Amino acid sequence: MPHETPLIATIVVGLCLAFALALLAQRLKLPLIAGYLLAGVIVGPFTPGYVADQKLATELAELGVILLMFGVGLHFSVRDLLSVKTIAVPGAVGQIAVATGAGVLLAWALGWGLGAGVIFGLSLSVASTVVLLRALQDRGLIETERGRIAVGWLIVEDLVMVVSLVLIPPLAGLLGGQTQPVDGQAAEVVALGVGPVVATLLVTAAKVGAFVALMLLVGQRVIPAVLHYVAHTGSRELFRLSVLAIALGVAFGSSTLFGVSFALGAFFAGMVMAGSTLSQQAARETLPLRDAFAVLFFVSVGMLFNPMVVVTAPLALVGTVVIIVGIKALAAYGIVVAFGYERSVALTISASLAQIGEFSFILIVMGLSLGIVPQEAKDLVVAGAMLSILANPLLFRMLDRWSARHEAKAAG
Repeated sequence: MPHETPLIATIVVGLCLAFALALLAQRLKLPLIAGYLLAGVIVGPFTPGYVADQKLATELAELGVILLMFGVGLHFSVRDLLSVKTIAVPGAVGQIAVATGAGVLLAWALGWGLGAGVIFGLSLSVASTVVLLRALQDRGLIETERGRIAVGWLIVEDLVMVVSLVLIPPLAGLLGGQTQPVDGQAAEVVALGVGPVVATLLVTAAKVGAFVALMLLVGQRVIPAVLHYVAHTGSRELFRLSVLAIALGVAFGSSTLFGVSFALGAFFAGMVMAGSTLSQQAARETLPLRDAFAVLFFVSVGMLFNPMVVVTAPLALVGTVVIIVGIKALAAYGIVVAFGYERSVALTISASLAQIGEFSFILIVMGLSLGIVPQEAKDLVVAGAMLSILANPLLFRMLDRWSARHEAKAAG
């Protein structure tokens, strides 16, 4: 190439290869996601030939998560979020506890320490935003009761992971880590004790609370007003730009100023914008970009996958997938049924959560950089994510067939 263009090359190669392999997947009656993931494996560092820029691919995938959560927020309201808090909060916390416990047991069987088990288990406990929302959107479930529960559950998981990411560095010593990441860069590890941990929790809670308050008190007036002003200019191009600027600006600002994840910031931006009569138009304008960057998310997951883990640790990989697709899903099903919801709702929630993604990678990479988890843990989490993402459309197909039979029986 005449010029070094890693960004352009990553986008072009990623999208073109994803398109070709998704087309093949469609012909073979496989989920399109299988084509996207395989495209990532092909351009990843673990296979011969062209290697795309992994860091750039991950950042592009983050844009997909931001736009997707923003789109979900556009169909949500504060009332919707509060209406599911009685199931979403205990459900998400309970399911995270079960999955983390199972991860700790598997880590113990593999000879890892308790700290490594906790980080590994947490990584297996949180669902992928992109996979969950795509599954719900494909079936028109976002605005149904089960869709609201799933999204509320996802938001609680997001908050738990934000707190976890803040607490892991101060607790690195207790978790069996070291005072410097393995790449040699300096990392501050706060001295252990109840005081620093409580202080860190209070600061995190204050930041998240300040962000939510700012969005609900100020954002609810400012964002719809800006949208209406731009709409009155009559320029569709300017309107589309304003929607993207608000979504990305709030997501970036929330992360930089308040320590909130990009996804959560974007969700609140969308939820505030939902109060505007122009919210449906905003959703339509951002749809093509959401789809394109969501594809790049799956390509970036494929790039992280090391196929050798299938050979070097097959039993550990089976155990990892069982926790993600089996134990975690069963825990979610049991919790939803225990709260008095119908089996169909419980099955939808459990199928939605039977996979892992973005936060899982962030957590396990942090654990690796602090010397808490071994390299094998990262390989297992990435392989588990890839296999669970591939399995997720199949789980929903089984659920769709069960629902059709159940409805036919009820009608008969």
